[in-house]
Amino acid sequence: MKRHLQTHSKEKPYACEICSKTFPDRGGVNRHLLRIHTKEKPFACDLCNKTFALQQSLNSHLWVHKKEKPFVCSECNKAFCTTQRLKLHTLIHTKEKPFSCEVCSKQFSHKSSFMRHYRTHTGEKPYCYVCKKIFSRKNDLNRHYRIHTNEKPYSCVICNKKFSQETNLNSHYRIHTNEKPYSCDVCDRKFAQKGNLDQHYLLHTGEKPYCCDVCSKEFSQKCNLNKHYLTHTNEKPYSCNICSKTFSLKATLYSHGRTHSNEKPYCCDVCGKKFSWKSGLSKHYFAHTNEKSYSCNICGREFFHKSSFHSHCLTHADEKPYSCDVCGREFTRRFHLKSHALTHTKEKPFVCDICGKAFSQTGNLNKHRRNHTNEKSYSCDICNKRFKQKSGLSVHYRIHLNEKSYSCDVCNKKFVQKSGLNVHYRIHTGEKPYSCNVCNKKFSQQFHLNEHYRTHTNEKPYSCNVCGREFAQKVNLEQHYLSHKNEKPYSCGVCNKGFSRKNTLKVHYRTHTDEKPYTCDVCHKDFSQKSNLNSHYRIHTNEKPYSCDMCGKEFSQKKHLNAHSFTHTNIKSFSCNSCNKRFYHKCSLNAHFLTHTNDTLYSCEICKKQFPREIDLKIHVRVHTKEKPFACDMCGKAFSQLGNFNKHRRIHVN
Repeated sequence: MKRHLQTHSKEKPYACEICSKTFPDRGGVNRHLLRIHTKEKPFACDLCNKTFALQQSLNSHLWVHKKEKPFVCSECNKAFCTTQRLKLHTLIHTKEKPFSCEVCSKQFSHKSSFMRHYRTHTGEKPYCYVCKKIFSRKNDLNRHYRIHTNEKPYSCVICNKKFSQETNLNSHYRIHTNEKPYSCDVCDRKFAQKGNLDQHYLLHTGEKPYCCDVCSKEFSQKCNLNKHYLTHTNEKPYSCNICSKTFSLKATLYSHGRTHSNEKPYCCDVCGKKFSWKSGLSKHYFAHTNEKSYSCNICGREFFHKSSFHSHCLTHADEKPYSCDVCGREFTRRFHLKSHALTHTKEKPFVCDICGKAFSQTGNLNKHRRNHTNEKSYSCDICNKRFKQKSGLSVHYRIHLNEKSYSCDVCNKKFVQKSGLNVHYRIHTGEKPYSCNVCNKKFSQQFHLNEHYRTHTNEKPYSCNVCGREFAQKVNLEQHYLSHKNEKPYSCGVCNKGFSRKNTLKVHYRTHTDEKPYTCDVCHKDFSQKSNLNSHYRIHTNEKPYSCDMCGKEFSQKKHLNAHSFTHTNIKSFSCNSCNKRFYHKCSLNAHFLTHTNDTLYSCEICKKQFPREIDLKIHVRVHTKEKPFACDMCGKAFSQLGNFNKHRRIHVN
């Protein structure tokens, strides 16, 4: 009773010998000494080995394991682990405020609230004696002090990960339980942490309370402002102690560290697959739920990933705050402007330490270095396919999600990559920005220019490891490989003929449909293949890009050059297995072979004369139609056959 009366009289006769803090009873001094000065914690939990300075603290802690809340509020039925927490809660209903400020008479329900308020009068602020940092609340000081002691008293009972603050443990625990107690009252989206809900809510209000004092750019989240600020200072204070790589953010350093330790703390509760990063787990989880969590509030389009959502939002905002001083081109992001600026300066500060090749961007150097190491650091968490570049994995991942984020505003065709949309858009605009510096021919895509350039250099970088044959284009090598495997996976639905390439099947099918989608704009002749149209067009332009190395004779088509080359070697590579007669060309052997089979498939409808080849029939038909498609541009004389036309032209040349 005597001790209790002292709480009303505010008499505190017992003082701490170390810090002089006073208490109403001796027990208060002893508890204070244990918790603050000695740091002794004699009471340990048998379940998780956590230690406590006071027995009552241990008793309260044990309810965490029991998951029991035996103390129930009689007003609202809310349950609590300890009587102390219940008592604090009941003050909400009773409106009782037992703690009164003797300076301004303001009253408080809780002692901690009263103490915080009282310091506004005294000016007293608890401070850290290690780094002298000042705090408004004692609890904040205690939590801060663990930074210096590296004390992590809170441990996860599932994965044993330790934390310095109980709130961090509670947030972590929701990774295992997948609990999301905080719900947005606008869109009903749920969050595991209140801070994430607060940040999300700014997307609805459009509020951006954090402003950069250098460039005045505004942000909805303080962490984004901090990240942005580093673009001005270029500061990278965090360094990896294994590979010495530096980072501007501590969180990025932690994430990078897992590439060395191969730590995978995030586990999928559906299939058990583990991930190094929470973002990887989140992306993987969509494979099970097929849920698109990010929705555009302008057009309603939904996205699986936050990065795709943000990129899409910029298409509505049409906001490009960063402008190039040289050419005036505008960009949505500052680092895009920095990368672009190097195209003007021609600066290549990033050099490969293996081969010495220089690059304007560090990302391109990292991609290049993987060509030496053959390292494929990025793995698809659905099919386990590995990629050298993160961009390659991102593009591949959309195959599983069937996500096509970029849409053509002319024909509404959708694309997985923005670069694919840009290339496609040139079909509508007719733009051909890539020009050959030898013949000035223009192309809509860079790789088409690269392929064309090899016709001038005769470069063939792709070699077959079976027969050694070389190719200018990788796709031709891949198609050639099928000739060794004798694979013909594509079959014609009309005649069941098999083909090794899908495109060859498509071209073949036109022999049944008689479709000829390519038309010469000079003589209006139709062709079933674009390559045949290109070859035909050289008749009008008299272009002869293929020349013989031995005699210098020029040809408009490569097959004519190949046929001509046999006249120098005198090699007849094709032999008839019936009469052993030999031929320079395969087509001549095929025509000859029909003389043995008497298989005259092509018959003239006018005179019934039959021919072993379709081309022979076409030439013959001109006798009846009087068609003469080959006209001399010097004298105007016309011919029905190309051979006669070429003979005639030599008259003018000579």
